[in-house]
Amino acid sequence: LLLIGGLSLFVPSGGMTPDQVEALVQKVLDKQEAPPTVADAYEAILPSLVHVRGLPDGPDADVASGGEVQSGTGVVIVDTGIILTNLHVVNGSKALKVVFHDGTESDAVVTGVQPEHDLAVLQAKTIPDDLEAATLRSTQGLRPGDPVVAVGFPFGIGPSVLAGVISGLGRDYQNADGKRILSNLIQFDAAVNPGNSGGPLITPEGEVIGIVT
Repeated sequence: LLLIGGLSLFVPSGGMTPDQVEALVQKVLDKQEAPPTVADAYEAILPSLVHVRGLPDGPDADVASGGEVQSGTGVVIVDTGIILTNLHVVNGSKALKVVFHDGTESDAVVTGVQPEHDLAVLQAKTIPDDLEAATLRSTQGLRPGDPVVAVGFPFGIGPSVLAGVISGLGRDYQNADGKRILSNLIQFDAAVNPGNSGGPLITPEGEVIGIVT
């Protein structure tokens, strides 16, 4: 019996040459799939990532001269151009622009909101060819300590990737004046910043388990 790196190999009683042992070990190692990395998660979600921009003065606002009031992130959840983001990212904007991974820019409209979860659903008017929707998964089975990755446009710069772990589940949040309450939140320790709002929180496999708020 050989124990190599936690792998048990049963060697025939007749014995094996060193070359045969090495070949057997390599065969077993080749079958072991390496766990996904942060880079793998980033590459998996990137085609579904969207930069969301809110314009206060309508679609003809001059963004370069300071007309942009909101900048955030979104994620494509249906390949017909349906995007999930935060409600606070789009609130107060008279027009919305979204930029897809391939650089396609489009006007967008809000088609649904869930204020109690700070969520908004957008529909892009122009979509790229072969647009990819993200894979959504249940939070069931998540544990504190599980690795997570947040991808978005902090301060309008990106896409940027941040990694951390789940700090807690089922958290509640209430702002200072007590008027805004969010519940059943995933707390995590990646250092997100303004602009990450609305972006996906994903597993190492690139599956969306939450929206950063």
